[in-house]
Amino acid sequence: MKKFGIISSAFLGLFIFSSFSIEPDPTFSLTIKVEQLRNSKGIVQFALYNKEGSIPDESYKKCYKILKAEIANGSSAITFHDIPKGKYAVNILHDENSNGKIEKGFIMPLEGIGFSNYQTIGLSNRPNFEKASFILNSNKVLMIKMVYL
Repeated sequence: MKKFGIISSAFLGLFIFSSFSIEPDPTFSLTIKVEQLRNSKGIVQFALYNKEGSIPDESYKKCYKILKAEIANGSSAITFHDIPKGKYAVNILHDENSNGKIEKGFIMPLEGIGFSNYQTIGLSNRPNFEKASFILNSNKVLMIKMVYL
């Protein structure tokens, strides 16, 4: 009889705790689009960052998530799904030779690059997380300008 009381108490406890559903934190979709690519060679690499100091990141080792997409008619787009609310920045690369690396000349990239919140990039306007960041608290679509230096 004692075992029956312990078992029934355990089931009652499970029933009570299971009736309190814990809502998971909401997640969102982030769609990133780029147009006016200079050609349809290679792919476009989209890197999503979520930490201060993570940009610049030429080796893409500090990114939160990374996706690659084909180019069609001089444009490309991807969607990151299930992204928690937070502060993010985006970096894109027109990876013309599809090697996953930024090809550089003396100092500047030879392939196209772009960042959220940037229309131009240069030695006096170098990207960083703070300038490129935005708050994601709903589904969002971003247009990013590809910059060829």
